[in-house]
Amino acid sequence: MKISKIALTTAALMVTAWSAFAADISGAGATFPYPVYAKWADAYKKATNVGLNYQSIGSGGGIKQIKAKTVTFGASDAPLSGKDLDEAGLAQFPMVMGGIVPVVNIDGVKPGDLVLDGPTLGKIYLGEIKKWDDPAIAKLNPSAKLPSQAIALVHRSDGSGTTFNFTYYLADVSPEWKSKVGTNTAVQWPGGIGAKGNEGVANNVGQTKGSIGYVEYAYAKQNKLTFTKMVNKAGKTVSPTAETFQAAAANANWKSQPGYGVILANQPGDVSWPMTAATWILVYKTPTDAAATGEALKFFAWSYDKGQEMAKELDYVPMPANVVTDIKTMWATDIKDSSGKPLFAATH
Repeated sequence: MKISKIALTTAALMVTAWSAFAADISGAGATFPYPVYAKWADAYKKATNVGLNYQSIGSGGGIKQIKAKTVTFGASDAPLSGKDLDEAGLAQFPMVMGGIVPVVNIDGVKPGDLVLDGPTLGKIYLGEIKKWDDPAIAKLNPSAKLPSQAIALVHRSDGSGTTFNFTYYLADVSPEWKSKVGTNTAVQWPGGIGAKGNEGVANNVGQTKGSIGYVEYAYAKQNKLTFTKMVNKAGKTVSPTAETFQAAAANANWKSQPGYGVILANQPGDVSWPMTAATWILVYKTPTDAAATGEALKFFAWSYDKGQEMAKELDYVPMPANVVTDIKTMWATDIKDSSGKPLFAATH
């Protein structure tokens, strides 16, 4: 399944079950992990005949749908706080990690040719740097032939965990961004074109000369978009790769936050990618449809156990084995039917 077709032609995954006795698993939310969820779902259907209906509508939409109980699970790249989880009766756990990358459409510039740093990226999105040959960009790219071309900004129009992580990073490296725009799944952008989903941003950048956007790396790679390199917290220029994403995640203390809600932006380390992010699943601790949630947990367990190589093929980073073990233990103790029976039996 080619992600380019996914990204440009559809924003929903529909994999139907062949078995009349196995109901489809329903979920909705983040576009960031959609390519790997699609790959897992295709393999899982072949292995079990159980289908997945995942609507790639953005993290904000996923949170709304799980709270409205219209899907079995929600998916978000912006973790809910412990207070929000407790009030809603939800369990939260990370499924996979990846990287957010700036993508540009500049004639003559190939993937990895251009280098940006956080403060410069912030000034671009604040509208203070208006042309590609601005001295701040030229200083980072002394040998590049930069055009005197207006920069066309592309950003997400929907409630987005990708936006949350992107703006979290910008707020961390730019006091001006923090005070003027801030961090959220949806912000008041100083300017630019809004597009829905990672798919929409990828499509807009691909079609708009002089543009810049931000997408999950799988969308950039599979759609042959021109990604930039970045200067990280250690002052080193790094490329977006599974290795640099893994380096950023290496020291994460997942149990330090409720629901494993650790933000991986701007981590230390010479080879760390500065916009690395995780993506989370939300399910009810005592679901109305216990059987459906049980089926969803089976899918997630299979994805943890059997889907690592598929994730790596798309340059996502699987969760560490010790974290997966801890998550499965949490499922067995916290997610139960109305009689108090666990929906998942942990095996170590």
